[in-house]
Amino acid sequence: MKKFIVDVAEKNQRLDLFLLKKFSDQTRSHLQKMIAEEKIFVNDRKSKSSYKINVGDTITVEEFDPIDLAVEAENLPLNILYEDSDIIVIDKARGMTVHPADSIIHGTLVNALLYHCKDLSGINGVMRPGIVHRLDKDTSGVMVVAKNDKAHVNLSEQIQSKTARRTYLAIVHGEIVDNAGIIEGAIGRSKIDRKKMAITSDGKSAITEFKVLERFKNFTFVECKLKTGRTHQIRVHMTSIGYPLVGDPKYGGKKNPFDINGQALHSKTLELTHPTTNERMIFNAPLPEDMEKILFELRKNF
Repeated sequence: MKKFIVDVAEKNQRLDLFLLKKFSDQTRSHLQKMIAEEKIFVNDRKSKSSYKINVGDTITVEEFDPIDLAVEAENLPLNILYEDSDIIVIDKARGMTVHPADSIIHGTLVNALLYHCKDLSGINGVMRPGIVHRLDKDTSGVMVVAKNDKAHVNLSEQIQSKTARRTYLAIVHGEIVDNAGIIEGAIGRSKIDRKKMAITSDGKSAITEFKVLERFKNFTFVECKLKTGRTHQIRVHMTSIGYPLVGDPKYGGKKNPFDINGQALHSKTLELTHPTTNERMIFNAPLPEDMEKILFELRKNF
């Protein structure tokens, strides 16, 4: 039996998400099943997965056999921008999930990485080896992966401290009037749809800078820079000011007239300091073909 006492830094988390951080060799669905089967208690009482833990709560977990979470190495296409003994920088394709989850165990970036290099940081457990930051499944572009724990810690600190800088390109509905702007709005889980993020009064601070690159009839090509890194930040922020991303199935709300499977969002540039050499490095991923085709159509008809 294991016991955890909730501290100040851990309060207000869902019970299942709190436990997922404690047991990286488990899946969220398995932990939810244990909670439902009354194998996990809060203050010696049964609880629900959605329970928001409080400071001083005692979480008791019965001993259980870890489920088999071996992730298979798979020979999948991998666009490598840079690699050395510490890091590997990838241009992730749109449509590729970054790491396995409860219902997705094949075809992810992690499956491909394990086949390619086999020496990834173990800090995030067997499901997310080497993963320092993520891109949404349907967002393409540059991301860095750690090949050892030292590099992982260093890169995570850079992302937390905002010294690692990320620049995105997006195509949005509507013609943005201002040439540039800053969007500020705290982002949290939507109160209406728990599968979506939204600007909420109790969310985490989020800041996005944008700059107009090209305007077309009813559409705008923009560059976005993240000052924070919240889930779906650009998608939520651009929608909040009336310019949802083209093709966005979750936040778009408008008919997509173009041939693109997912939101027209691309991680163009990642700037970071190498974890061993301290060299400042800049990596660029070219705009994917689907977004190039959209821009070609817009320019042709403008």
